[in-house]
Amino acid sequence: MNGQNRDDIRSGMQVAIVLKKDQWSGKLTEGVVADLLTRSAFHPHGIKVRLTDGQVGRVKEIR
Repeated sequence: MNGQNRDDIRSGMQVAIVLKKDQWSGKLTEGVVADLLTRSAFHPHGIKVRLTDGQVGRVKEIR
């Protein structure tokens, strides 16, 4: 799954996100979702989440 639909993502899921600083390179960071920050049901660049370690980024892959 690609992380564009809010309904596909829940707290506690393992995901790969791209951090703002890594958008140019596309480097992915793995972690566990703590909070969903995007309120809309769909976002073309991925739903924005906060990981349990505090990092914020857009979901690119659901593991």
